[in-house]
Amino acid sequence: MLLENKTAVIYGGGGSIGGAMADAFAAEGARVFLAGRTPAKLETVADRIRTAGGQVETAVVDALDAAAVNDHVDAVVEKTGSVDISVNLITMEGIFQPLSDISTTDFVAGIGKGLTTQLITTKAAARHMVKQESGVLLFFGGSDHANTTAGMGNVQIGFDAVEALRKQWAVELAPHGIRTVTLLTGGIIDTFPDIPEMEGARQGIIGASPLKRAATMADVGSVAAFVASEKGRSITSTQVNISFGACYG
Repeated sequence: MLLENKTAVIYGGGGSIGGAMADAFAAEGARVFLAGRTPAKLETVADRIRTAGGQVETAVVDALDAAAVNDHVDAVVEKTGSVDISVNLITMEGIFQPLSDISTTDFVAGIGKGLTTQLITTKAAARHMVKQESGVLLFFGGSDHANTTAGMGNVQIGFDAVEALRKQWAVELAPHGIRTVTLLTGGIIDTFPDIPEMEGARQGIIGASPLKRAATMADVGSVAAFVASEKGRSITSTQVNISFGACYG
């Protein structure tokens, strides 16, 4: 198995994308620690993994609370001996509107939340990965340099900001054997609400792909597991495009 004897921490592990990564990591042999603020959502994912025979534990952690995050990571390392994979799927407070319609306060607050939680969780994992001289930090969303979609508000800008943060971490952590990789996505359509209003967005993502396809949650999990494994050890300091060519990173 790709991730046998590896320890993975997933913030936002009760969400759709976090759950997809958790499923894939556990299926490949990783011991998965799900962190989030909603116990019921975490346990739903954990129950699914346990039923499939995987190893998983959950913890209620506010990823905006640095002390809580550090305590949690320390407890994971004390229990397992390492933290090999860390991924943060906490979403920013995204606003899909024209920039001219968004208040300055709301614009800044949404992006600030995303950057803050990413900085906190990455610092916590990096403390241990530097000592280990190994580890993989995964990010999600990425920077689409050819973005031509209007009405994205602060969402793509926020992803761009997180990608800039990831690039800086890559420079600072590479000397310690730590890999940093972003999964670049144009949108995961099976996470969208099944309502008529979302059909246009769904078809837009499919239509933007040269293959006329869109990535699914299963695709996200499969690629994440490969990138985090030794099979993907040559991949670092970059984005991995999982948009079926819809994004140009």
